[in-house]
This record gives sequence, C-alpha cells and structure tokens, in this order.
Amino acid sequence: MENNLAKYIAFIKTAETGSFTRAAENLNYAQSTVSKMIADLEKEWGVTLLERSRSGVRLTSCGERVLPLARAVLNDQRELNGYIDQINGIKAGVVKIGTFASVAVNWLPNIFARLCKDYPDIEYEVLLGDYDEIERWIDEGRVDCGFLRTPADPSFDTYFLKKDEYKVVLPPKHSLTKNSSVKLSSLNGQPFLLLERGGKTEVSGLLEKNNIHPDIRFTTWEDFAVMAMAEKGLGIGILPSLILKRIPYNVEIRPLETPYYREICLVVKNKNRLTPAVKMFIEYLRFREE
Repeated sequence: MENNLAKYIAFIKTAETGSFTRAAENLNYAQSTVSKMIADLEKEWGVTLLERSRSGVRLTSCGERVLPLARAVLNDQRELNGYIDQINGIKAGVVKIGTFASVAVNWLPNIFARLCKDYPDIEYEVLLGDYDEIERWIDEGRVDCGFLRTPADPSFDTYFLKKDEYKVVLPPKHSLTKNSSVKLSSLNGQPFLLLERGGKTEVSGLLEKNNIHPDIRFTTWEDFAVMAMAEKGLGIGILPSLILKRIPYNVEIRPLETPYYREICLVVKNKNRLTPAVKMFIEYLRFREE
C-alpha cells in the first residue's frame, strides 16, 4: 500500500506541474523514478494517464477522471494518519492551505510562528490563487482548507473571519488626494488599475453595480503590482485594507465615501472530516493579526 501511495503522489504532482522534471524536483526523486512510477500505474490499471510530448505532459481524459480519486485516497490516508497520531498523543501532520496574497502576507506568518513553536512537527503547504482556483482546490481535495470571500459554495463548511474594507489607492499628488474620501462616481474616465484574474472580483462587481466606467489601463491579480503602478502615476486602484497594512510604495490611501467590504472566511469541504493538524490550524486562526 505504501508503494502505491508513492505512485499516486508522483502521478498527482506530475499532473499539477505538467512536467516529470518539476514533479521529481518537488518530490526529491530522480526524473526516471517518477516516470517509472506512473508507467507502473498505467500498466497496472491498463490505461494511459498522461500524454507525453516535448513540451511536457498533460492529462488524458482517463487521467482527468482518475486524478480526483487519487487525491481522495491520499486525503483519506492523511486523515487516518492524523487520527492515529492523535490517539498516540502526537500533534503532527501536513496542512494544505489555499489562499490569496493579503492573507498569506499578513495573517499566515503570525499563525505559523505560533504553531511552529507549539507543534514543530506540523508541516504546511500554501498555494496562492484566486477565489475560483481556491474553491476548486477545496472541492478536488488538493487543499485541506482555503481562504475565500462569502458567499462560498453552500456545500462547504464556512468559518467567518473578518469584514475587510476596500480602499482607493491613488498616485502621489493626484487631484483626488485633497479629499478625505473618494466618491465612486469620481472614478468615471480615470485611468484605472483593475485587480482581477479569471472570474470577476469585488472591484469589478462594485463598478458594474454602480454603473461606473473608469478607463481600465491594466488588469492584474497582483495587489503589489497595482500599488507599484499607482506610485508611478499610471492609474488608480481599489484594494482591500488587509493588503494595505504594510505598504512598500509611495501611494495615497483614501476610503470610499460609501464603504464597501468583502467578508473573508475559511472554508473546508467537511468540518467532520478534518485531520487533527487542520483542526489545530483553525484553532490558531484566533492569533491572526487584525
């Protein structure tokens, strides 16, 4: 069974990275070992899981169906190991977390520092993504938990954490900096830096809901890129307060005249099937910096 689990891990990591080489680097294996593990699986099951090419590998239709099942087997094994550790009084395990940048920068370091001090055998894997990606990772079992905005998928279990106010990021000496707050209507026609990737975010939703039409110059999912471009006078952005706590750029921050918020929550697929390590992480969320 242990050998099969190693093969499942090799298959999952190769599918995620799209490369035998990158999978081998992540797993600290030789490339030939990873390739052989997957070939053994394909021979054992009588199917082709991956299509090989000079540019890398990608899942076959069969591989796409098998991947979530392989993840489920590993998650069940991790859950079993976690409970055995709990029975034996050992606080160990791996916590896989999906998150966006503002939480990764401002909350997770403080939480990890406390956890590592109290439970040094717990390990962490953090994946950065947008809301749609994180929700998909939770559903697929690629992560144990994820930070999202509400409302999340109603089939998931949700822990509400914080209301986070969106604020306007302005270039230095911009004409709007003379005001203590910014009217949303004043953004019409202004050069704008949109925080978005893939699915629509709170910012684009806010603009559409209020029929506001700025001149969108750049679209990015990187909060710090918005600040960097605003510093150079390339446009105005709207960012959540959480990412604005420690600003490395020379920009001006103003609240919107009518405050606008996102609600941050932690989401798990099933709160009744959490490993002890994940439960411990959720418990330590109380130590996040506000």
